[in-house]
Amino acid sequence: MTVLASRPRAEFAPAEPTARRGGRTPDPVAPSARRAPDPPRCLMVWLPDWPVTAWQLSEGLSPAADSSVAIVEGNRILACSAAARAQGVRRGQHRREAQATCPTLQVVAADPSRDQRLFDPLVTALEQVAPGVQVIRPGLAAIRSRGPARYHGGESAAATVLVDTLLSQNLVDVRVGLADGVFTAEQAAYGANPILVVPAGGSGQFLADLPINRLGDEDLARLLIHLGVRRLGDFAALDRGSVRDRFGDYGVRLHDVAGGRDARPVTADTPPADLARQIEFENAFDQAEPIVFSIRRTAEDFIANLGSGHQVCTELRVIITSENGEASERVWLHPTAFSVASVIDRVRWQLASAAGSVIASGVVKVRFEPVAIDAAYRHEPGLFGSGSDERVHHTLSRLQTMLGYDAVVTATVGGGRWLAERQVLVPWGERVVTPRPVDRPWPGQLPAPLPGIVFSFPRSVQVLAATGGPVSVDDRGNLSSPPVMLIDDSSEEQTRRRIVAWAGPWPIDERTWDPNRHRRACRFQALDAEQSAWLLVLDDGGSWWVEGRYD
Repeated sequence: MTVLASRPRAEFAPAEPTARRGGRTPDPVAPSARRAPDPPRCLMVWLPDWPVTAWQLSEGLSPAADSSVAIVEGNRILACSAAARAQGVRRGQHRREAQATCPTLQVVAADPSRDQRLFDPLVTALEQVAPGVQVIRPGLAAIRSRGPARYHGGESAAATVLVDTLLSQNLVDVRVGLADGVFTAEQAAYGANPILVVPAGGSGQFLADLPINRLGDEDLARLLIHLGVRRLGDFAALDRGSVRDRFGDYGVRLHDVAGGRDARPVTADTPPADLARQIEFENAFDQAEPIVFSIRRTAEDFIANLGSGHQVCTELRVIITSENGEASERVWLHPTAFSVASVIDRVRWQLASAAGSVIASGVVKVRFEPVAIDAAYRHEPGLFGSGSDERVHHTLSRLQTMLGYDAVVTATVGGGRWLAERQVLVPWGERVVTPRPVDRPWPGQLPAPLPGIVFSFPRSVQVLAATGGPVSVDDRGNLSSPPVMLIDDSSEEQTRRRIVAWAGPWPIDERTWDPNRHRRACRFQALDAEQSAWLLVLDDGGSWWVEGRYD
């Protein structure tokens, strides 16, 4: 059952429906040519700014942290924290506009799988006190009101239990709306603080003053505004026959919704079977080969269980536990889908990586958990083979098996202010987790285009003025003299390059709070007579270095 999207305010998350736990999003609700029956009572649970909260939980941060954070998708703000909104950031803004409004804004890339994964345990907690939860999208869930209200002694009492249940899960902001129908309950949740109950039969009056864009259809809302229909009450007041003549049965469906006659029932999600598998050893194993041999049957059962539901695993979490309680947990990716052999290979590589560092005692348990699953038919081999991606993956996986887990790596760009620290090598097949997240603000970071060649260790050079003396920069960022000569000290014969153009300086002042790691420097760009462009750094001690070269 698809629930109509709503767009209550700029800061609210989008309300497109999302199937829960790998499920499939159903087709839109078929319009009805008859007047809708009386809508059922519904409880709607809403977690404001859920994408922000999910990111905070994934990073081990408290949702109560008063920091300016924004989730970005398609270079626009998808959701933002309360602290960011207080600085003027709004949903739908361009990323640069939001960063200009709030210079301290921490920008994070959207991750729907993260939002869903962290919302699932909360749904499980809700099901313990109010069975029959329908997930509209991560952060928004509907529950039939009748059963919980009878059990807990009334609708308000049931709503209070839901709020308390989620607050006990480390959350700080939970809203519950209760009304006739899913749509009205959703709008009530957006205005709750923390609970808002719309009396039975009062949906039409409650919705009347809400803007027409709450229906979630931007094209229809734009047209109705041009026609002078700006509120849901105005739309509901139109003649039903005229609405059908102009907009068809789909318009009649929205006409009923705007008038508080949303008769769609709450359809509870059926929790999937437990897809995880694990094996526990009676005696701890100190070597990898006995472990690899012993897990084969468990891996076969894991893959076969997915196959029985016509599903495959594309993202796998492997958890290895030792007899002393040490644990190695890693999420592995696959370009197509995991097989028994590829699952066993991941365990072997993870054991080799964790031995002696993360795990220092014998292994007693290995657990497989699917992080992402997909329909099996989407991963069937093509008519003329399985494609180049799989061949590349197979070749690199074989090399990794022969040479070791850390011997085959892929390059990715991380965060940071210096080019060398932004170069990150990740073992093949492992989820990219950079030590310095690229989506965080890094004041002083070099903007694109970046140099084509980056030196792992900066090369020492001299930058001279026309007088032959070294060029320096004062505390105000002013040059002592224009640079005219670049001398490379890294070779036995000093290479002299005449500077024909230059730009800068761009100061960097990082870690001012740490006396041992505080660093000040200035960046310059210089073009020599041979048309080679250089990225130069003048440190606080007066030494010049080459950080990179532009191709």
